[in-house]
Amino acid sequence: MLPWKRALRPLAALLLTAAVATVPAATAAAADTAPSTGWNDFSCKPSADHPRPVVLVHGTLGNSVDNWLALAPYLKDRGYCVFSLDYGQLAGVPLFYGLGPIDKSAEQLSAFVDKVLAATGAAKADLVGHSQGGMMPRYYMKFLGGADKVDALVGIAPDNHGAGLSGLTNLLPYFPGAADLIKATTPGLADQIPGSDFLTKLNADGDTVPGVHYTVIATKYDEVATPWQSQYLSGSDVHNVLLQDLCPLDLSEHVAIGLFDRIAFHEVANALDPAHATATTCASAFS
Repeated sequence: MLPWKRALRPLAALLLTAAVATVPAATAAAADTAPSTGWNDFSCKPSADHPRPVVLVHGTLGNSVDNWLALAPYLKDRGYCVFSLDYGQLAGVPLFYGLGPIDKSAEQLSAFVDKVLAATGAAKADLVGHSQGGMMPRYYMKFLGGADKVDALVGIAPDNHGAGLSGLTNLLPYFPGAADLIKATTPGLADQIPGSDFLTKLNADGDTVPGVHYTVIATKYDEVATPWQSQYLSGSDVHNVLLQDLCPLDLSEHVAIGLFDRIAFHEVANALDPAHATATTCASAFS
């Protein structure tokens, strides 16, 4: 092995470790059917109050179960038909998904949404995604015809303009070949590096597409999608929210906001049903 390749290994490992730290240890095998929670029930028919199914899109190194052990039941208890998928699997890597090329992951999302719409009879779905899962659907809507099938996209700490990892990715130019190595081994991570070809294409000609309602829920303590302001979208139908504006006491960072923060969940529910929205405050943690 060439010396420079050996030197790149620690950096690649550091980047991967930082990403791994953004998801919980796997507590259940990811599968098409979530475990006894009531979500991914393809016999579920949307109600008049909630006429669109909700598709949950996990983040990098997450999966269809672990990422949603709190939010899926939260939404199901409120009367939604809730579904989740696995996407972006690398060969030989179980449980941890979202590592494959993001454009291919968007194709998997497209197929899953079609499956959900066919099963539920709904004309459109709402998408709720964490981290990469809040950004990747924008590719689906912009380039794969998803805008006609989606009413709302809610991004929880989405890396819409890249995952800067608190400046860690700025070190890549100092390690020749590092970016190429990451792209070759974990293309889903490479696509999320600020300035990547994928993000450049995604954000060219505007952040949004007509007909979709966008909500971004960010936390100023985010250590992955940094700076946190880069999560925000620009467009005519965009609602950008900072969690600490809703509850200054909320200390959730990139992981917690998506996994168990009920204040963020309350704002998700508001975005899915704006006609019946109620104020999100610190007290929403107990709602």
